[in-house]
Parts: sequence; structure tokens; C-alpha cells
Amino acid sequence: MSLKHEHELSFIRKYIFSMDHKIIGIQFLFMSLLFMIVGGFLAMIVRWQLGFPDREIPFASHLPESLNPADPAHYNAVFTMHGSIMIFLVIIPILAGAFGNFLIPLLIGARDMAFPKLNMLSFWVALPGGLIMASSFFVEGGTAATGWTAYPPLSADPQYTGVGLGQTLWVVSVLILGTSSIMGAVNYITTIVNMRAPGMHFFRMPLSVWALFITAILQLMATPVLASALGMLLFDRTLGTHFFNPAGGGQVLLWQHLFWFYSHPAVYIMILPSMGFVSDIISTFSRKPIFGYKAMVFSLVGIAGLGFIVWGHHMFQSGMNPALGTAFMISTMVIAVPSAIKTFNWLGTLWRGSIHFTPAMLNALAFVSTFIVGGLSGIFMASTPVDMFIHDTYFIVAHLHYVLFGGSLFGVFGALNYWYPKMFGRMMNSTVNTIHWV
Repeated sequence: MSLKHEHELSFIRKYIFSMDHKIIGIQFLFMSLLFMIVGGFLAMIVRWQLGFPDREIPFASHLPESLNPADPAHYNAVFTMHGSIMIFLVIIPILAGAFGNFLIPLLIGARDMAFPKLNMLSFWVALPGGLIMASSFFVEGGTAATGWTAYPPLSADPQYTGVGLGQTLWVVSVLILGTSSIMGAVNYITTIVNMRAPGMHFFRMPLSVWALFITAILQLMATPVLASALGMLLFDRTLGTHFFNPAGGGQVLLWQHLFWFYSHPAVYIMILPSMGFVSDIISTFSRKPIFGYKAMVFSLVGIAGLGFIVWGHHMFQSGMNPALGTAFMISTMVIAVPSAIKTFNWLGTLWRGSIHFTPAMLNALAFVSTFIVGGLSGIFMASTPVDMFIHDTYFIVAHLHYVLFGGSLFGVFGALNYWYPKMFGRMMNSTVNTIHWV
């Protein structure tokens, strides 16, 4: 008889360079929460400058020069980094990286991810990417200052103010984070397709898994397009090419097409997982199965599919053919249909349910209410004549934050309350979490 000896893993192998999907998920969680503090702090600086433009920030003397919003170029740097950090280092990693890693194997009955080493690598690629972006605060010339969209020719030519080494580091950082995103997507898709427990066919999977599965497909299909655009932008900045610089025969609108082909699906990468989490939370605390399960699945698929054919609504003012603008307008408005189906089914699940107002449920209900407001505001922007007047105004900023803060982050807070006992083996303080929700 042979004896099987199991060696105790060292602390570094168990908690640092771990291949356990649960540990990797928690690593993504803490990384995202750390950068959430940074991104939230930058948001406070932006709001202070807008609210009190003639008053200096009380702690300005302790900040790097590039974070002093009194200078217009520095203000641009602050809101650029706020948007970049919250999108690429908070919402996407916490939804796809943290909850995706932790939950997918548990909810489908798999022992681990299909590729544990690739899973580990996805985190240890993402963390340096985030640190590179953060390091740009301290380099000569300051951090990127071209907005989170990095429109050329401003971002493509190092001679302009506010687009020095910090802008190059921004491009490298987002490239690295995109690589991590692709690694995770490959793992999630392979795991869900091939490693479900016996009897767990697709239409028995929880909606959280469906949402993460479709999100991974979006990441795998859209992120390489952004990577190609970033590669060309990096060449423009460092090798003297002119992909996007019109002074050398480049085409600035090419960047917009490539960037928004990724970034509109990225909006759904940032909201679909929260939709899945909210569906499961509402079902649990209404004490009812989700109303219209298959309709919820197909609406997720519909939102994701339509997300690939609507990027042009970000470019109505670029001089596109009116017929093309009309096509983008109609396809954008059609997204309201699967979104409305989801909202109706959430309300149908609540109807006559035995509702328990736990902190997780409160966050889920807040998600639904703010998502409705954000979604309705999006219909205005889908209309070409209206968008001509509200493009690049605070209407757009408000819509984005209703969807991504009121939507995505309420979903994150609800999911964290819901799965915290599974993650850490203890309950969260209900009173503190209710106060936080308020």
C-alpha cells in the first residue's frame, strides 16, 4: 500500500503566488479596493475644484505637483487618472477578476480553474500594470492628461503639454491590464464550457455565472482591438510612426473607431456581472426563483451582442454619413429592449415575494433604481439630433456615473455583502453595512 504525502505549502506559495482560484480572487479584490481609494480620492479633488474653484485644496501642499488642480493641465491629469483607475483598475478587476475567480468554480461545481498557472499570471500581470499607472504621478512632466479616452493627435505627439512620459506609461499600463483581462477571459470560458459538474447544463447555471461567462466572451473579443490601437499609439509616441497623427498622414478617427469598438462593450463588461449578481440576490431575498430565467439569459446575450454594433453613437459629431448615424442610433435604442426585460423580470421576482431587506438586498434594489435612471438617460444620447447638443457635456458624465457607480458599484457592494461569509468565513456587520448603503 502506497502512502500519499501532502506537503504543506509555504506562506508565499499559498497566499502570494497562489494557484487557488479563491486566493487569486481575494488578491484581485484587495487590489481593486486599494485603487478604489486612490480613484475616489481623485474624484474628491475634481469635485472640490468644480465646487470651489477659487479656493485651494486644504492638503494641496502634500500632493505631487501633478495633482494640483489649480493648473488647468493638472486638472486634466486628475480627471484622466480618476477615470482610468476606476475603469481599468477598479470596476473591471473587481467584477471579472475578484468575483469571477472566486465564484465560477464554486457555482458550477469545478475544483478550480481550467488553467491555474495562467490564472495566477493574470493577477501578477495586472498588479504591475496598476503600479506602472500609479508611478506616472511621480515622473517628470506629470501623469497622462488627455482624458481616459486618450484621443489623438494630443495623445500621439509627445511635444504637447501634459503628454510626456506619464502618457507613455499610461499606454503601457493599459496594454498590460488588457493582457491580464484576456488571460482571465480564456480561463473563464474554458472552465465554464468544460468543467461544469455532471447535470449542470447551461440552463441550470446561476445567472451570476451566465453574466460572467458572457462578460468573458466580450473581453476576449473586444480587448485585442484596444490592444492593437494602444500598440499603434505607443509606436506613434516612441518610434515616430504616424498611425493617428494627421501631420504625417495619419487618421485621428481611426483611433476613435478602434477605441470605442472596445470601450462600448467595456461598458457592458462593467455592468453585466453586476446584473447577474443582482439577479441572484433579489431571487434569494425575495424567497422566489428568478422570474423568467431564460428571458434573463437571452437578454444578457442580446445586450452583449448589440454592444458590438453601437460604438458609432460616440462619434455622431465626427462628420459620419447621416445614414450610418441613423443605423447606430436605431441599434443603440434597441438595447433598451433587453434592458427593459431584465428590469421587468427583477420587478416580477419582487412581486409578492417574501422580501428580506438585508444590506445585500438594499444594494440590489439601489442597483435597479439607479440603473433605470441611467438607462433612460441613455435613450436621449442615442438620438442623433439630441446628442449633437449634449455631447461632451455633464449630461454624459451623469449618465456614465448613474450606470457605473449607481449600477456597477451597487452590484459590487451587494455581491460583497452576499458572498462575504463564503470568502472570509464570517458575517459582515449588518448595521454598518446599512449605514454605508444609506
